[in-house]
Amino acid sequence: MARAQMVCRSGPWRLYVVQPGQPYWPTHTFTDTAVPTLAERSRALKALGFAFTGPPEWSWVEDAEQYGNPDSPVLLIAVTHVVPAIGGAA
Repeated sequence: MARAQMVCRSGPWRLYVVQPGQPYWPTHTFTDTAVPTLAERSRALKALGFAFTGPPEWSWVEDAEQYGNPDSPVLLIAVTHVVPAIGGAA
């Protein structure tokens, strides 16, 4: 089972599928800086050749850009579980 993550440091959001041991992780960069809708995220995953393992649920985590620095900019990271889609590009 793979894990899809979505992150934004500044500018557009980026969605990628974490595949440990692989030199390339499928990635999609959204064109807008707004948080992508569930439908936009679903379409991006499908285009990358992946599908949700169940209902399309994302967990959100807040992280600091600089560990241990309370004045550091915040990074928002979304995570969900995915599997290769049948007949997908993965």
